[in-house]
Amino acid sequence: MQLRTVSELLSQDITLPEVEVKGWVRTFRAKRFIALNDGSTLNNIQCVVDFENTDEAILKRITTGAALHIKGELVESQGKGQNVEINVTSIDILGDSDPETFPIQPKKHSFEFLRENAHLRTRTNTFSAVMRLRSALSFAIHKYFNENGFYYMHAPIITGSDAEGAGEMFRVTNLDAKNPPLNDEDEVDYKEDFFGKETNLTVSGQLEAETYAMSLGKVYTFGPTFRAENSNTSRHLAEFWMIEPEVAFMDLAGNMDLAEDFMKSVISYVLENNHEDLEFLDKRLFDEEKTKPQAERSDMTLIEKLKFVTENNFKRVSYTEAIDILRNSKPNKKKKFKYIINEWGADLQSEHERFLVEKHFKCPVILFDYPANIKAFYMRLNEDGKTVRAMDILFPGIGEIVGGAQREERLDILKEKMKALNIDEEELWWYLDLRKYGTAVHSGFGLGFERLVMFATGMSNIRDVIPFPRTPQNAEF
Repeated sequence: MQLRTVSELLSQDITLPEVEVKGWVRTFRAKRFIALNDGSTLNNIQCVVDFENTDEAILKRITTGAALHIKGELVESQGKGQNVEINVTSIDILGDSDPETFPIQPKKHSFEFLRENAHLRTRTNTFSAVMRLRSALSFAIHKYFNENGFYYMHAPIITGSDAEGAGEMFRVTNLDAKNPPLNDEDEVDYKEDFFGKETNLTVSGQLEAETYAMSLGKVYTFGPTFRAENSNTSRHLAEFWMIEPEVAFMDLAGNMDLAEDFMKSVISYVLENNHEDLEFLDKRLFDEEKTKPQAERSDMTLIEKLKFVTENNFKRVSYTEAIDILRNSKPNKKKKFKYIINEWGADLQSEHERFLVEKHFKCPVILFDYPANIKAFYMRLNEDGKTVRAMDILFPGIGEIVGGAQREERLDILKEKMKALNIDEEELWWYLDLRKYGTAVHSGFGLGFERLVMFATGMSNIRDVIPFPRTPQNAEF
């Protein structure tokens, strides 16, 4: 007898004389009907017990959360809600679950409560659906790059450089915290540390990916990154995953083409392969939206948002044009924006980005040619000396989701920008070497994976789309 998943059994349109399945009890009612789930699908399979001929001691152990091994006959269901069910011939209790203390009861739990029980929250429909979608998106990302000639590169997690220049990094050290060695200036002597210098957890694999792009042509990283930002918002994590492709001989226009094609591809993949989970999350979001004031409700359902991305061309707009649109918009003139746009050079907020996508252009938007002083040092300076070849992709409901740029390939200009920002040339000597030995136009972008999962699942808090969130004052599990 072959062990089947619940998903496989529910897809059967024929009866089978002998089947076996293993899973966890969601509910057990009337001493007869077991709802069993094994994580392979949102749906449970109903297992019908002949309780009159089953040991009472076994029946008492069939509680919510218990792990069971069930054998029986797959038959046409007598009840509503499923096509097939199992007439149980044998039950083996693999693991008991105390009904008095098991936290995930068959009732509605708050997301806050489920975060406190993150080790068990995937026993609920919402979180099992979210994590199956996270897995599918991850596969779709690797699939896309593999099919488009990219090489997967593992960037270092421990680094001596700060790619973003933000300085909000976690220090890596094995020095004695209570009695560190000191140098002649009475400062901590990192020459005595494990790596012989000050090191941190990386905020980005981009700079290292550039080095590989300049020899392998097309590469991407997909790994954990870290930011020691003391932020408790619904959009920030201290540990998160980043996708960062880098391509040699590609300019900003090519970068925008790649990013648009990539985003459409990975979202199309889940639309095609994760109907069940998306439909469940679509309904969950619809019910959640109904509880909000009318003005705060989204005009689109979750699936409509995803199709909004896959079925529309992305509108390409310069930052300068976008500022003019925003400055002359009704929300800006009537001071409905929280952040009023008065002048060129302003850093756009989520409300501005969403206005451009949802109200003005009614399609995804790619903004490009941003002011140099609000973007990173490695972005290529335009001929006007004021803007850089940066680009951001804006989506409905979320604003910016992708950020990228054509990289500065000219050694003299890169050195000038680093000097102006007090970035030590000696720390990035290897990065500057790329501009000395066979420099060429090259570009890339970064996508925060959790931001993508939020968009694809309709979850409003980033802590609910990663298995074990790491945030200020929280490193549980």
